[in-house]
Amino acid sequence: MPLFNQSIRRKIVGIALGLIVLMLVTAILSMVMSSQVGVLLDELTDRYIPAYGHLARANIRSLERSVALRRMVMMKMQAPSEEEAYAARLREFEEADRKIDEEGEAARTHINAIIDDKRTPSDNAGLARIETRIETALTELRHDMNEDHAKLLKQVEGKQMTEARGTLEHLDTIRDQFNQKIDAIRADMLKQVFASTATVIGRQRQAMIISGIVTILAAVVGFAFALLVSSGITRPVRLLLAGTREVEAGRFDKTITVSTQDEIGELAAAFNRMIEQLRHNERIRETFGRYIDPKVAQGLIDRPEVAIDGQRRVMTIMFSDMSGFTSMSEGMTPRGLVKVMNHYFTVMSAPIRSHRGVIDKYIGDAIMAYWGPPFIEEDEPALFACYAAIDMTDEVPALQKQLPDLLGIRAMPGPCDLRIGIATGEVLTGSIGSELMMSFTVMGDAVNLASRLELVNKIYGTRILIAQATADAIGSNLELREIDRLAVAGQSASQAIFEVMSKAHGLSVPQESLRARYAEGLAAYRAQRFDEARAAFNAALEAVPGDGPSRTLLGRIAQFEANPPDAAWDGAWRLEQK
Repeated sequence: MPLFNQSIRRKIVGIALGLIVLMLVTAILSMVMSSQVGVLLDELTDRYIPAYGHLARANIRSLERSVALRRMVMMKMQAPSEEEAYAARLREFEEADRKIDEEGEAARTHINAIIDDKRTPSDNAGLARIETRIETALTELRHDMNEDHAKLLKQVEGKQMTEARGTLEHLDTIRDQFNQKIDAIRADMLKQVFASTATVIGRQRQAMIISGIVTILAAVVGFAFALLVSSGITRPVRLLLAGTREVEAGRFDKTITVSTQDEIGELAAAFNRMIEQLRHNERIRETFGRYIDPKVAQGLIDRPEVAIDGQRRVMTIMFSDMSGFTSMSEGMTPRGLVKVMNHYFTVMSAPIRSHRGVIDKYIGDAIMAYWGPPFIEEDEPALFACYAAIDMTDEVPALQKQLPDLLGIRAMPGPCDLRIGIATGEVLTGSIGSELMMSFTVMGDAVNLASRLELVNKIYGTRILIAQATADAIGSNLELREIDRLAVAGQSASQAIFEVMSKAHGLSVPQESLRARYAEGLAAYRAQRFDEARAAFNAALEAVPGDGPSRTLLGRIAQFEANPPDAAWDGAWRLEQK
């Protein structure tokens, strides 16, 4: 049966089987070549290297025999001669002589085994010459040594010491000649070892190359099969293109007629079910499309009761605003202004979302966001909000460099910066609006306080101010500085406000000094010890010149010295501006 008349499953199974066969061929080939490399490696370790070792030990045995012979003669030359020691040295001599023969024969045995093994390539002619040279060297050594050894024994027995010394010298010459022959044979054998090693390495490299070629071939064949099968599948799938174009255009009223029972038919049925689901999703989007942040829409889809019932929850609210934007926007064209605003919101929204925040709305160039249930878990929302604020301020230098390129100008008409206010407290969450347009938002004192704190940054020359409740929730996870006690408009009680200086352990030495001197000045300021406070704030300015809060409180001290506060003054500053 032709391939493309089969079911898609069979086509895929056929591809899989083909790839499996190719994999098996590759594996078998690799095993065979690995086995060949193993045989060569075994021959190298079990024959070549041992043969070379036996030749090396033959040299050693020759020297041992020479030493034993000299000791034997020395025992005989003593007066009186020590017959037992002489006999022991004679046995040592004969044992060393026997071991020379054994080492030589062992080397010949290994070499002959290499020559006889037809499975491995080797220099049989060269090995045969080495084997013959070993045999010749051993034969000549036996002949010469045996003859001179017998002569030496007679001379020693007859106390002919002068003749014995001459015979010993001749034996040393024979030994040296034998060692020279063995050294030459060892050198040639070492070349054979190196040649065998090179053969093993070459075969291993060849195995790797062939395995790589076969693997690439398998990939090419598999890719070719995939192309063939995909072309067979895409032809009937083109029947679905008309329906997908309708979906792309946003028209979900067209379905595909199911006419086959194979996988294409199942795909058409699934397509129809997808159309129905898209219709359902469209209805959901019509219902929840007015909610801005994706977390809000998804949260309300998962828990629709949240949109109906208002709830009181503890949340952390953030307001951020770009300072200098009003003056900067006056000289922009509408198109340029829209481009700048879109880029600004894109850059500043990313840290909020990356730290699990929900963007409530964009108000002019301001952003309102919040952290808390039901859209995120109740685990340190205040800390997440402050992390987002730090990341947002870190984006300002890059944003200032990017804005001229967006506007097509060389430099911005004025500097811009970011002011952020963060407050934590109980708020009301729910859907607020008309029947035609609703917004899931938060309301409450914490929202108003965060908005006020964003504005208060102007007074103190700061970038990130947070409320007392937010600072309490953060603890020691961030480096904070208490700025002042403040009673904002609409609130009778004052509370401490804090500046977020950096993440934990991120302060420089000047910043540490600034925080310490400022705290001293703030305590003296609240106790109305204005001279002491002025000195501390000036010390803070020496640590970090241009520190906004220090300059602000120095200005207040000047005001209080001209118009002293009431005796009941609690050290708080009351902000009447909304």
